[in-house]
Amino acid sequence: MKRTLMKYRSVKPSAGSSRKGTMLERWDLSHLLKNPTDDFDVMMKELDGLVSQFEAWRQRLSHEMPSQAFPESLRLAERIAAASTKLGAYAYLWFSEDTKDPQARSFKAKVEERLTGLQNRMLFFDLWWQSVDEVNAARLLDASGGFRYHLETIRRFKNYTLSEPEEKIINLKTVTGRSAINTLYDVLTNGFAFTLTVSGKKRTFTREALSTYARSKTPRLREASYKELYRVFAANHDLLGEIYQALVKDWKGENMDLRKFPTPVAARNLGNDVPDQAVEALLSVCQQNSAVFQEYFRLKARICKIKPMNRYHLYAPHPAERKRYRYPDAVRMVLEAYRAFSPRLAELAARVFDEHHIDARTVPGKLSGAYCYSVVPGFTPYVLLNYTGEARDVATLAHELGHAVHGMMAADHTVFTFYATLPLAETASVFGERILSDALMEQETDKGVKQGLLLAQLDDLYATVLRQTYFTLFEKQAHEMIANGATVKDLAATYLANLRVQFGKAVRVPDEFRWEWLTIPHIFGSPFYCYSYSFGNLLVLALYHMYKQQGPAFVPKYLDLLAAGGSKSPQTILTEVGVDMRSEAFWQSGFDTIKGMVQELERTAV
Repeated sequence: MKRTLMKYRSVKPSAGSSRKGTMLERWDLSHLLKNPTDDFDVMMKELDGLVSQFEAWRQRLSHEMPSQAFPESLRLAERIAAASTKLGAYAYLWFSEDTKDPQARSFKAKVEERLTGLQNRMLFFDLWWQSVDEVNAARLLDASGGFRYHLETIRRFKNYTLSEPEEKIINLKTVTGRSAINTLYDVLTNGFAFTLTVSGKKRTFTREALSTYARSKTPRLREASYKELYRVFAANHDLLGEIYQALVKDWKGENMDLRKFPTPVAARNLGNDVPDQAVEALLSVCQQNSAVFQEYFRLKARICKIKPMNRYHLYAPHPAERKRYRYPDAVRMVLEAYRAFSPRLAELAARVFDEHHIDARTVPGKLSGAYCYSVVPGFTPYVLLNYTGEARDVATLAHELGHAVHGMMAADHTVFTFYATLPLAETASVFGERILSDALMEQETDKGVKQGLLLAQLDDLYATVLRQTYFTLFEKQAHEMIANGATVKDLAATYLANLRVQFGKAVRVPDEFRWEWLTIPHIFGSPFYCYSYSFGNLLVLALYHMYKQQGPAFVPKYLDLLAAGGSKSPQTILTEVGVDMRSEAFWQSGFDTIKGMVQELERTAV
């Protein structure tokens, strides 16, 4: 069975010094590998030996095998997984630094190919484990200790697993197929150059640098930045569209035609260990509450004096003077906010900086956006940012550090179960943003600044709840359309219609936004990933409400939730804190909180 890559990308979109200086930091990858060429050979030799030991278990495995012997095989599998993950992490992190670096791309491809070969040699274990009868499986599960949920996860895929030769072929073809096409998308789109006239001078920008102008105080620059973004992507729509269609057909071919999942999204749901009914309840409630954000954007248009409200101006800043934040100040603010909530979380977050596991630079060729890569238990995660000094960059830092502390809090679990399953993966990250926002609101006394902070919070909630829901709804349509022969222009028309339903009469959507979906990496690389943001944000609103009610008494419960990592099902973890994910009433409670924030904003506008 394929393991999930342990990196979480934020939806917000030469060596540096320490955070005490003014330069942006560059991470230190030597903690993973000292020398990629020499260390690769050494690590592959070691891994090959370990896998040979594991292969010897093929003759020892039986339904009736002694319970006390079973964990020995699991501990060996964990050693192999830990070493493989470190090697894979180095390859991806190096590639992220500069997607145009041919050495980094070559190394990444070599690592993926070799690790897939090792994975195929170990595939027999998962298939054997799925074949064990229920009585003996229960007996062996009782002896498995911390590996229990990992083993339950393997058996969860029993009805969708193919024969060993077929699974091996899929793994091999993924490297030269799906993975290679995803890399092509990253290389192509991160190499795009954008031009914009600023202060009378035509300048060239990376996508990250261009995106800052979508929040410019100048309406002309906001509009121009979007037009330039979609001009470049539209010019490449044939190629990008072909890439997307190939990925969708691959998803269908593997998950529906071969594995017999009933729907494309069902494959993601099973991987997330979330019932289909819970996802449908979430998406339904989000659709029902689109009017909440439509009302918000009408109100924002009045506050920001935008007539008429247009999609170009969705993220327009508050009219008051905008602050820019030096990187050292951003780090200090985030760590102080974490420390006020929990000194333990602040201590863990600080390790990311102290061990130089963050790359904050914005340079050509670097992977866009932001992510956290949790490697193995007990190893400080790596964080990628593209820091430009905007307020949202500070929020993104708080977000990614939330991912980091989540993995670090769960360090007592196995390499298979320390990282949170996808629906809970956004819990700590979004909670970290809420902690920061709350701290900033409490510190400010200026009414205009507080109003601006409230606008920023609601902008982010739109981007991470409703927007992500409609991405998922578009994906469901797109997968069906491509199966029926739709063209790239058909998909673009559907996406534009999707946007106009989402915004209603509150926000006008220009035609060029039909190409926005081409700019969203998750839609290409991780089908149906996006609903996890809606899930995580609405969950956090409920948890944060509990925190505001219970005060310090809530903190230990929250830390326990993080410490669970992925050692239990999401439903079990959430039930322990009083959450029913199948209930529309629960998801509605999150929107009730958002409604309250819109009402609070309206009171400030009087």
